[in-house]
Amino acid sequence: MPQQRTTRQTEAIRAAIENAGRPLSIEEIHEEAAATVPSLGVRTVYRVVRRLQEDNEITTVPIPGSADRYELASVAATHHHHFHCTVCNRIYDVAGCAGGLKKLLP
Repeated sequence: MPQQRTTRQTEAIRAAIENAGRPLSIEEIHEEAAATVPSLGVRTVYRVVRRLQEDNEITTVPIPGSADRYELASVAATHHHHFHCTVCNRIYDVAGCAGGLKKLLP
């Protein structure tokens, strides 16, 4: 298969995911990448994200009852969990296994 050229849009999207330090939604990726490439469209984000998944650069983080998020495959390969803040609707990585979480439940 021929090598696809790397565009400014692809680089901005890749950088948004790499620099976030947490899984991002399509809308969050678009917002971050559009700061670099203002003309970036949401459809382009979907297309590039799909290609990055096919190339095994990123992976899906499914969130029950919410839109999927995306993180680097290298991060997904390490043992970690995710915390979903219902106030800001962001997903955060939690390294390893956090103990004592039952004490935090109401």
